[in-house]
Amino acid sequence: MQLITKAKSWAKSLKRDIVALWLAARDDRVPWHAKAVAGAVAVYALSPVDLIPDFIPVLGYLDDLIIVPFGILLATRLIPPGVMADLRAQAAARLKRPSGRAGMIFILVVWACCIIYMGLLFLRALRS
Repeated sequence: MQLITKAKSWAKSLKRDIVALWLAARDDRVPWHAKAVAGAVAVYALSPVDLIPDFIPVLGYLDDLIIVPFGILLATRLIPPGVMADLRAQAAARLKRPSGRAGMIFILVVWACCIIYMGLLFLRALRS
């Protein structure tokens, strides 16, 4: 029972930190390199498309269990502690996923470009 409580608490803190990193990517108090890492981690965590699809046994979930927490840890260490505390407070107040059509369209365009590029590489390999 206590393990379930800890897991729920950990999941809530991950969600809060992802929203905080989304806010950090747009905050003027955050250095540019920390903004880049924070934005990349937030986009990856919120993206409906995974690096390794979840239907692949073990590996599908393993990438989410390793990449997202490691990225959050890295990004939060790059952001000044006082700023991160403020961003976490703002995220806790919001506690909702950042949404917007522009962000969704951007993510879909990036993934579409990656898929097209991989398809072109595949076709080039078939021709040679």
